[in-house]
Amino acid sequence: MEGQPFGALVLEYEQTLKRICTGGSLSGNDIDGVLLWRPLLPDPKDDFVLELAVESRTDFLVTFNTGDFVGAERFGVRVISPREFLAMIGEAP
Repeated sequence: MEGQPFGALVLEYEQTLKRICTGGSLSGNDIDGVLLWRPLLPDPKDDFVLELAVESRTDFLVTFNTGDFVGAERFGVRVISPREFLAMIGEAP
């Protein structure tokens, strides 16, 4: 796969995921939804964190680097700082 264009790699992922995962907890539409939005963030490692937040249906992603997750709100994930989270739960210093 080295040197393979990104688009071709995405198509390979799509074919594999749809062959293996559909019919279980994922539908073809679920797979399309994930493949269509990646990559979204400047750092590909952050995309994995956002993907986990989306898949786990979390409400908040708590990080010191909120600016690295601009766009996460499109998926229903609110990105907040630890200070904001502590204030929300009434534990702010």
